[in-house]
Amino acid sequence: MNIPDCVQEEFIDVAASPASERPLICVSPRWMSEDEFSESQSVAEVHLNAILAAGGLPVMMPLTDDSNLIARFVDMCDGFCLPGGQDVDPRNWGEEPRDPKRLAPVRDALEFELVRQVLAKDKPLFAICRGLQLLNVVLGGTLAQDLHELKPAENHTFWTHSANLYHPVHTVKVQKDTLLYKALGEVEDVQVNSYHDEALKKVSPQLRVVAHTSDGIIEGAEVIGKTFAVGVQWHPEYGWLYSKADCRLWKSFVAASKAARISRQ
Repeated sequence: MNIPDCVQEEFIDVAASPASERPLICVSPRWMSEDEFSESQSVAEVHLNAILAAGGLPVMMPLTDDSNLIARFVDMCDGFCLPGGQDVDPRNWGEEPRDPKRLAPVRDALEFELVRQVLAKDKPLFAICRGLQLLNVVLGGTLAQDLHELKPAENHTFWTHSANLYHPVHTVKVQKDTLLYKALGEVEDVQVNSYHDEALKKVSPQLRVVAHTSDGIIEGAEVIGKTFAVGVQWHPEYGWLYSKADCRLWKSFVAASKAARISRQ
């Protein structure tokens, strides 16, 4: 794994972390139903490398709806990452899907139960794009299946929200004195990439919205009362390759996971 020169200094303090001291980070997989030979599940290399660079030890969670098996992973692992991917099934909040082919029911089955168990144990949770959206739905919120269902903030038009993973495309305003603000290195204005066409609509009362774009789209939220349960709408698994703020975000998540591990010993 090569860490880009532009962000290497962000990882100096964790680069030599012994494997035995690294927290175990559980990552839920993407599900693909159109493989030539079999359904498949996988985790993108950028996710694995981000966790490794930040001092963690990633492991993929297999797709299952067995609550006992999920509980075993929740007990075993120190932190949990929900990556982006297919749409969350809108029937969970009483709407019909615009395109059933965009859904991943087996992944929904895993992640709904996984989120409930992780939050019940107050273990660190980092939710990305679909992950943030699913977190909101699990806690009783809803989504806009097309973000243009939402009205842009007054005197604004919508930014491009589906453009580029490897370059920043707009600015996110982060609220001070929040977990996300501290995790990013106390940055109020962060330049982020973007790749989504859904967005949070009705926000769960258990979530605190902590980041927006100027057009009003919710870009970050935290679960109230939890040690580290943070979700972002952008893609820091790509952003860490060029953004120091995203590097710090990954390090903060892994550090919270390590602290959770130590507290249990």
